[in-house]
Amino acid sequence: MPLRLFEDDRVGRLAPLTLTRAVFDLRVGARTLLESAVDVFQPSRLVLQTRTLLAGVTAQEHPETAVREATLGGTLFVNGRWLVRRGEVADAVKAAERTGEARAFVQDGVLLALVHPDPPAALLSRDAIGIEQAAGVPEERVEGEVLVGELEDMITDLGARIAHDAEAMGGLGTHAGTVEDGAILIEPDRIHLAAGAVVRAGAIVRADDGPVWIGADAEVGENAVVKGPVYLGPKAVVHAAARVDESALGYWSKVGGQVHASVLHSLSSKGHDGYLGNSTLGRWCNLGADTNTSNLRNDYGEVSLWDPEAGAFRPTGRQFMGLVMGDHSKCAIGTMFNTGTVVGVSCNLFGAGFPPRHVPSFAWGGADGLVPYRTEKAFRVAEAVMARRERSLTEDERALLQTTAAAHGLEAG
Repeated sequence: MPLRLFEDDRVGRLAPLTLTRAVFDLRVGARTLLESAVDVFQPSRLVLQTRTLLAGVTAQEHPETAVREATLGGTLFVNGRWLVRRGEVADAVKAAERTGEARAFVQDGVLLALVHPDPPAALLSRDAIGIEQAAGVPEERVEGEVLVGELEDMITDLGARIAHDAEAMGGLGTHAGTVEDGAILIEPDRIHLAAGAVVRAGAIVRADDGPVWIGADAEVGENAVVKGPVYLGPKAVVHAAARVDESALGYWSKVGGQVHASVLHSLSSKGHDGYLGNSTLGRWCNLGADTNTSNLRNDYGEVSLWDPEAGAFRPTGRQFMGLVMGDHSKCAIGTMFNTGTVVGVSCNLFGAGFPPRHVPSFAWGGADGLVPYRTEKAFRVAEAVMARRERSLTEDERALLQTTAAAHGLEAG
């Protein structure tokens, strides 16, 4: 039975990150939500039912996977926001899949999974699937599962998630890369070092508090300290003397300074001194030298975050929360971000003082004010940045960014 990952009507709450990617492509540990679901369900075929607007970039991201294609016969639908783990609920879903009998798995009014013996064409073409589409299907209520519903959920229990993923991916204790003389690996049986990866002289990689998974061709620079749980994706770079703990760095991301309890999706850079804590960066972000994020209020109070649906700030229940930055956004040297700042897609921030705690997409400026960031200029910058990673801005990406600017940019109101 094919596995069909779908999006529901709550993915907008995860903007700006979900403005440019399907929700199941969010990295919430060492792995994305998609990777976790595939690992548990081991489907014979995978189909991605994303929003129509994202079909092109999703197909580009997953060239060997069907996107929004119709399927015949029994299908397992799984909510793309579900952080799937092995256990009673996943076992129940798999049992229903084996029998092929219609069954809806619901948690707190949200459709978690749906086994449908013969889904109609209208269901297979929807941008969003919810509990309403399971009307008339026998329902099984479940509890205790993680649904990523708010931006702060991206980094909740991040260390534990990274540790879980590292164990699931396997290879701990395998050192196929290079450990230079003078580098120190503490508890090497909990460290994975893939082929082509290197730990430079003087670096310390500690796995006594959690595993460290270092991907192919990644690099830990001289005198850097990496303290697990940590995931370094393929070609990720931890610069000399940097400190990284409880964080996940996606493909070809680069960090310097201090990074704590944060996720960099991929192809982003925080290459210099400065602090990034309890934060999430999308793709193609760049933080200038000595950029610092506050992750704790001066009064130690609860952090609020921008609610894109309410158009106002909302409480998070968290004491620690730093920066959320959408794809293709940049900031200049010495930028300071206040606690709980949300920066949209393709912003360019600079100047003294703290930028606003909510910066709409395609904004240019800083504490002294914001003006619309002209799309033609933003695209020129994106093309230059992507060329440095041997990529180019595709027509699908360009069209999606243009739509994002029109619908969610500063000029859109």
